[in-house]
Amino acid sequence: MHMPTLEMFIRIASGVGFGTLIGLERQYRARMAGLRTNALVSLGATLFVLLSAYGFGGGDPTRVAAQIVSGIGFLGGGVILRDGLTVRGLNTAATLWCSAAVGALSGSGLYLAAGVGTVAVVIVNTFLRSVGHVVDRAPDPSGGKEEPSTYEFVAVTADESESHVRVSLVQAITRTNFHLRSIASHNIADGLVEVRAALTSDERNDRAMESTITQLSMEPAVTRVSWNVITATPQKEL
Repeated sequence: MHMPTLEMFIRIASGVGFGTLIGLERQYRARMAGLRTNALVSLGATLFVLLSAYGFGGGDPTRVAAQIVSGIGFLGGGVILRDGLTVRGLNTAATLWCSAAVGALSGSGLYLAAGVGTVAVVIVNTFLRSVGHVVDRAPDPSGGKEEPSTYEFVAVTADESESHVRVSLVQAITRTNFHLRSIASHNIADGLVEVRAALTSDERNDRAMESTITQLSMEPAVTRVSWNVITATPQKEL
């Protein structure tokens, strides 16, 4: 079975395009799998479907589609990280899985389904974030009034990168609901500086703090980061 060249290009372009749209939102939120990763996953799924359907004289595309699902499972497992009691990357892995599905639809010529699926993925990752935060918020036994929470942040970096880390910390805080109370630095070893900051929030939000720490841990100059919560009233254990 032979596919017209134009149709082949349209399917490949749609797979890349839909994957890019999904990746744009991920890239904007500085996730581990961003623009290029989602575009490549979608493109790869498209190419595998085309290979199965037209590469060997017309095979069974469903067999390759099933292998795409399991293959993306291994790729998604690589972005899931466990950090203490926190597991990060689950949403990124699920998004990669959806990008592969969109690519498979594009490779099969189901452009409408691929487009609707792309829009649905972007909506889930964008508009359901706030809904998830509301649902995730635990009931307050004090009747809805919480005491401000204080967080202590510590980062270790090279002496020449101290100012850069301080600026990066301030920039990361401005994108959250935390307020910077104090920030100080002191030498802890030859060529190493510890940057210690105190942050406050109107309510306890460990997830936002973890997101801020994740951004700073990606800085090449930072060798170690940690945080601790200091509260005036008892809080539930993490």
